[in-house]
Amino acid sequence: MEANQPVVEIDHLTKRYGQLTALDDASLAIRQGEIFALLGPNGAGKTTMIGCVAGLVVPTKGTARVLGHDVQRDYHLTRRAVGLVPQEINYDPFFTVEEILRFQAGYFGVRLADEKLEEILRAMDLTRKRHAGTRELSGGMKRRLLIAKALVHDPKVLFLDEPTAGVDVELRRDLWSYVRELRARGTTIVLTTHYLEEAEELADRIAMIDRGRILLVEEKRELLQRMGRKTLRLSLSNPARSLPPALAERGARLLEEGAVVELTEPADAELGPVLQAVIDAGLHVRDIETRRTALEDIYVQLLADHGRTR
Repeated sequence: MEANQPVVEIDHLTKRYGQLTALDDASLAIRQGEIFALLGPNGAGKTTMIGCVAGLVVPTKGTARVLGHDVQRDYHLTRRAVGLVPQEINYDPFFTVEEILRFQAGYFGVRLADEKLEEILRAMDLTRKRHAGTRELSGGMKRRLLIAKALVHDPKVLFLDEPTAGVDVELRRDLWSYVRELRARGTTIVLTTHYLEEAEELADRIAMIDRGRILLVEEKRELLQRMGRKTLRLSLSNPARSLPPALAERGARLLEEGAVVELTEPADAELGPVLQAVIDAGLHVRDIETRRTALEDIYVQLLADHGRTR
């Protein structure tokens, strides 16, 4: 693999199932050591794309490469480099947690060292369950085991397909912490999630996909800056009869029978002049509230612009 070469590349990737096009001429490149969030509604093509890269789905046309290797031609190299946490729980219920992890490592030709096993069990809070049968595990513990299985062969690229679906807040936070630790070690993380606050918290870059087509690929900070807004809401001690001209010119609104002044500005706008205009007008402010556009707002807007609702 050459320096600065993307860890994952897909080039004009298309997958059709009969008349259904699950993935439509998709192209993107994912860099080493980043957390890349792939967002979209159900049926958008996220899992199909991951399946193509992981070697589980054969594309109709186009190519996918991992570490510079074609996933179809060089599958013996690329599958060893990829870890996948699927949405569905998929392990034999008759083995213990430790047995499943050791068997999983064996599928990749890896002897799971005791130190590595201990690390994974500790990270997923499964140490106390290492000798438990999987039928004894709660839903959250089963989800933790899926993640642990994907880590046993120390993959360079880790795909997390809805990893925290249906799990408690504690596990979600634990996973966030471990994902950051993996990134610090150089692992590339590709995340799909319907919890958009999860993507906003973790992702370096974001791709949005709908109906098999990629709508955008952008740095998270730049996306929030470009499409983001911030709203300033001022609760007045005494209701105002009209807006000061300086605020009216900026598009401010007088709400709740004059008790509230609300103004929406670009994310990078300075709000000092707004507050100064309020002071100059002699308005007495009882409370100030600000709200920034969340990734969820942008997601909904992009889908609406694309002719979809969430």
